[in-house]
Amino acid sequence: MLREGLFKDKEIGLITNHTGLDSKLRQNYDAMLDEGYRIGALFSPEHGIRGNVAEGARVGDETDPRTGIPVYSLYGESRVPSPESLAKIDVLIFDIQDIGARYYTYPSTMLGAMRAAAQANIPFVVLDRPNPIGGATVEGNVPSPQELSFVCYAPVAIRHGMTLGEIALMEADRLGLPAPRVVKAEGWERSKFYDDTGIGPWVPPSPAASTLDMALLYPGTCLLEGTNLSEGRGTSSPFEMVGAPYVDPYILGEALMKEGLPGVMVRPTYFTPWYWKHVGKVCGGVQFHVVDKRAVRPVELGLRLLFTVRDLFPEFALREHLPEEGEKQPGESPTAQGDIIRQDKRRDYLDLLAGGPALREALMNGGSPNDLISKWREEAAEFERRRKTYFLYQ
Repeated sequence: MLREGLFKDKEIGLITNHTGLDSKLRQNYDAMLDEGYRIGALFSPEHGIRGNVAEGARVGDETDPRTGIPVYSLYGESRVPSPESLAKIDVLIFDIQDIGARYYTYPSTMLGAMRAAAQANIPFVVLDRPNPIGGATVEGNVPSPQELSFVCYAPVAIRHGMTLGEIALMEADRLGLPAPRVVKAEGWERSKFYDDTGIGPWVPPSPAASTLDMALLYPGTCLLEGTNLSEGRGTSSPFEMVGAPYVDPYILGEALMKEGLPGVMVRPTYFTPWYWKHVGKVCGGVQFHVVDKRAVRPVELGLRLLFTVRDLFPEFALREHLPEEGEKQPGESPTAQGDIIRQDKRRDYLDLLAGGPALREALMNGGSPNDLISKWREEAAEFERRRKTYFLYQ
């Protein structure tokens, strides 16, 4: 964008965070200001513009101390840019690194901003970035439009294999919005994972997304957020290390090894979370070690993990709801996600993550993981065909 001088004569609104970096790791708005661009407003997603706010915690408005530019939160009182914040903006630009899973909130922020830009009659632009877990593999179910929420932002597969620019084009088409302009990511192909691109080091897009292995496992292990299993928050390996105080790690590890999970090795382990679920309690569990990133099927891994724990440990249960606004569960951070539940008129967080009740009902009613996996594979195959219309990369 900078090389071509795009939008240099416009007053820019920039939705970004600490991942909005160039190849030299310069922050995007610093680079733009150095080139003479005019930035009228910054907008921050979950975790704030610097990526230092805990998951689920409200983000407030502020003024950037170095540039003096106002920063409007899109994860606080409002989740979309207000008409007032866009009043003097000529073009709204989105530049944030995604993780490649449907639960992640940054795409929700992007789509809400795209709607706001359409209402304000200003163009919307996506500065595209690679899907870090590749674009060749699709996994998971596809929710109906009635099942959408802030953690299930569009009728896409859980592991969708698309960039945010492609998703923006697809959703604009579905919703009848003006098509966004997408500035393509250079050097990315669908077969490439982030570490194949050579564009620079992995910068964690959220506090728990510390490694590329975490990003790859997240489409499966994030489902644990809807249960009383720890997804590893409050440890050195979130979403790679999972368990609970009631889990015998050796029994679980042996059972999972028999499942023949592709691309990973399973290690029985103990851990003590310093926050979030089971804070201060010794948990038994397993750590998944990625040994072949192209073979890993994280969604199916997550499903087999959940059903295995259900079958082995009677203490396994779902989380019936998230805390109400201002509430805390023991060891947890205050969360804004209670807003999501109330807006959706549902209390089962697993339903929100999974895009419907099928997973919850199968877990609670003695269902088989094989039946669910088979159905989800069919939905993923249909989505894989549909998404090709919006491909920007081969």
